[in-house]
Parts: sequence; structure tokens; C-alpha cells
Amino acid sequence: MPRYTMPVLGLEISFKTDADKERIDAAKDVLEERFGALSRGGTDVSREKLLTCLALSLADDYLEHSRKLETMEEKINALLEK
Repeated sequence: MPRYTMPVLGLEISFKTDADKERIDAAKDVLEERFGALSRGGTDVSREKLLTCLALSLADDYLEHSRKLETMEEKINALLEK
């Protein structure tokens, strides 16, 4: 499993993953874009609060997409059983 070291939101992080470089870069771009959108709000919010909001937003997206996938799988299974 390859090891990566890269700056993400101003923090140097190291990790191992099976994901390819393009996928890692795309994920980093999403994080930085969303963090930028949160920090452009004009209020003086701490970095920790912004990162927590970002984590909650991504977790919500994950849960919502998982729910939609489950619903679609149920519909497909129902169609296949007919």
C-alpha cells in the first residue's frame, strides 16, 4: 500500500491508502474548496470549528448518499424479483 505525504488545509499529513493519486488529489480539492467556502463567511470562526463543520458536512453527504444507494438497491432487487 503506497504512503503519501502532502499538505492538506495547511497541515502536513502522511497516510497509506489503496486509492490512486488522482483520487487523493480530487478528495483534497473537495476539502479545500468546501473549507474555503466555509471560511469566506466573513465571521471570525476558529480553524477547529471550521474543520468540525467541514467534517459534519462530509459525514452528512456520506450518510445521504448511502441512504440513496440503499434505496436504489432495494428498488433494483424488487424489479429483479418480478
